[in-house]
Amino acid sequence: ARKRPAAARDAGEVRVGRRVYVGNLAWSVEWQELKDFFGAAGTVVYADVMKEAGGRSKGCGIVEFETPEEAACAIETLNDSDLGGRPINVREDREDRDLR
Repeated sequence: ARKRPAAARDAGEVRVGRRVYVGNLAWSVEWQELKDFFGAAGTVVYADVMKEAGGRSKGCGIVEFETPEEAACAIETLNDSDLGGRPINVREDREDRDLR
C-alpha cells in the first residue's frame, strides 16, 4: 500500500469526493440537461458530457457538486433513474479521490 502525501491526509480526516460519474447517457444528452437533472440532488458547480474527437457523445459524463453530501445524495437518489429515456448509472468519480 502506498502512503498518501501529508497534504492529502488532512490530519487523518477522510474526505469524500464531490464528483460523480454518470454512465449510460443517451447520445442526445448535453451538459446543460445533465446539470439541470442533477440539480435535484444539490448545487451543481460543474457538469460535462464526455465527447469523442468528432464531437459525438461517449455516453457518459461528470457532475461536480458543492458538497460531498450532495454527491452522496445524487448517488443514492438518481442511480438507475431515467434521463433521456435511459436508466443512468451514477457512482463516485474514481478520479476524484483527493480533492484540491
